[in-house]
Amino acid sequence: MTDSTTGPHLRPVPTPAPTSDDDAPAAPVAVDNPALPEPKVRIEKRKPVLAGWLTNRRDFAATARHTGAHVGYAALYHGVRIPVYAGRLALMAPRGACRFVAATNRWVWDREAAPLRAFAVRTEDVEEYMRLARLRAGRIRLRGLVALVAAVFGVGFALYLYVLAPAYLYAFAAGGVLLLGLGGQQPDAPVVGPAVLKTEVQKLTGSIVLRGLDSIGNAKITAAIKKGGDMNGLRFVSEIVRDGPGYRADLDLPYGVTPEDIMEARKPLASGLRRKTGCVWPAPDPEQHEGRLVLWVGDKPMNETTKPAWPLAKTGTVDLFKPVVFGNDQRMRDVAVTLMFASVVVGSIPRMGKTFLMRLLLLIAALDPRAELYAFDFKGTGDFGALEPVCHRYRAGEEDDDIEYVVQSLRELKEELRRRAKVIKSLPRSRCPESKVTPELASDKSLGLHPIVAGFDECQVPFEHEEYGKEIEAICTDLTKRGPALGIVAMFGTQRPDAKSLPTGISANAVLRFCLKVMGQPANDMVLGTSMYKSGYRATMFSRSDRGICWMAGEGDDPRIVASAFVDAVAAERIVARARQAREEYGNVTGHAVGKGPEKSGTGSDILADVLDVIADDEKAVWCERIAARLSAAHPDTYAGWAGENVTAALKPWGIKPGQVWGTTDDGEGANRRGIKRADLTAAITRRNADRAAA
Repeated sequence: MTDSTTGPHLRPVPTPAPTSDDDAPAAPVAVDNPALPEPKVRIEKRKPVLAGWLTNRRDFAATARHTGAHVGYAALYHGVRIPVYAGRLALMAPRGACRFVAATNRWVWDREAAPLRAFAVRTEDVEEYMRLARLRAGRIRLRGLVALVAAVFGVGFALYLYVLAPAYLYAFAAGGVLLLGLGGQQPDAPVVGPAVLKTEVQKLTGSIVLRGLDSIGNAKITAAIKKGGDMNGLRFVSEIVRDGPGYRADLDLPYGVTPEDIMEARKPLASGLRRKTGCVWPAPDPEQHEGRLVLWVGDKPMNETTKPAWPLAKTGTVDLFKPVVFGNDQRMRDVAVTLMFASVVVGSIPRMGKTFLMRLLLLIAALDPRAELYAFDFKGTGDFGALEPVCHRYRAGEEDDDIEYVVQSLRELKEELRRRAKVIKSLPRSRCPESKVTPELASDKSLGLHPIVAGFDECQVPFEHEEYGKEIEAICTDLTKRGPALGIVAMFGTQRPDAKSLPTGISANAVLRFCLKVMGQPANDMVLGTSMYKSGYRATMFSRSDRGICWMAGEGDDPRIVASAFVDAVAAERIVARARQAREEYGNVTGHAVGKGPEKSGTGSDILADVLDVIADDEKAVWCERIAARLSAAHPDTYAGWAGENVTAALKPWGIKPGQVWGTTDDGEGANRRGIKRADLTAAITRRNADRAAA
């Protein structure tokens, strides 16, 4: 049982259990101390001196461009219609002349005061009537004189022009006819109509914002609006302002309501605001508390707003260790990404811009002259073709020879990963304080720690390959986990984000995540991370027309909406040509860019058959190190330099695990070492052949 109070400084507290000394319940405990000092912390937010579009060069240029385009179009539209306007106004000139004569007559004879004089007559107010009569007489004399002088002057001026400058008389006459035509047009059917038919978008106001919030069906928000808001925490914290091509409203939500609750209901909110869904972007304010909502409402949907040009499209190079602009947010502000020390996952349904985004990230890497690029397009359409002149390794396709090329390239990366780890380990703490590649180390050519960026588009294809899939997955997982610290960035793109297409070891360790439109919660959370859908970050809300627009997670505390810069194949080729020139000056044009492919160092076309060939029929089991030596002797071009661990790694995808094997060394001494059983090898070959026959 608890006692409750209604005082402002008290709250319900549990009542202690009765004792033998005192069975009465204890009094409520006061918890609000009037003498408790204030925290003396005040957050001040200064308003800008000038409007945002005056201080931002891009916004100013956009405003000036829009105004100039509107004025220019209106001038051209009306300019070609001047003859039509003149004819129509000429036809309306007689009506205008009649209206002018009638209006002049009313003015001269003071008809506007006639109701006052009539009222004085009806009320028999002689004094008032006489005053009005005298006032009318004075007005008529003055106005009549003005009209007479104007008529005499006009006729005299016309005769003067007729004698001395008849051309000017015709011009004045034409102007007079047009003016009379303007006076003769109907108010509801003007001769000169608007050049642009405007659909007026309402200015965002507080009442409209509250109407929109009320429409989402949140019980706490609805109750707060009905009760006036402030008592429940709902209030605007600043006035609504223009922010880029839209409006921004900052407000505190009712207690217990978070911005994620609003983000989940964008469509009802857009309906309440009478905007398209693509115009409405609620978001939290990371600089404030969890109940602060920043509601940005655009003039047009994000996919219809003209985006600024990519800053690196025509000039500039990149340092992969620093943030690089790759797109814009809803307000057309630049959004940057830092590729180093991160692995990347890009997911979406087909035709939503996934490959374009991956190519853009590879173009960013290409503009760093130090970087070494691996570009693999398993869709086989050549979307990465523009990158060939700067790629150390490049392949487009999913045939067996393409997969083998990729496997050899990945084995190179695996060995490079090991080498880099040894180099980092050998460096003194003064040069490598955090045991990872730094910009200074990457620029030291003698260390070979330059950035390596590998992109895998449609990565589900190699991961599901029958023969090499497990090996490719193992290497890529290792690159994802250990590669970032060693200067290796792996990027994986797939149009089918699931556990098979995007193994857990990769999806769980990727730092940067880009999710374009997907169809459901599992795919959304596979790309963005667990519970992202529940938190309101839903790529399912994008429409089919929202190409290139995605949720980006990993750069900053919270995911954000980004529209990647659009760079087509032609523009990509120009950028690559610039990147190639920078690389030639730096001395980093290697591999595929100079016509060289990966060296075969690993399994041949059939590792199982090769191992079986070097094991005699009467040998039940052989040490792995002896198998490696025999393979090197039998196939030096393929297995040169192999050790026992290479044999273990090559046979692991086929389900063959080494065990302890008793044997005799070259000195004749017995020893127990890791080896392979011949029976396990023949069983693996049988399984493989049966699977191929079934397929």
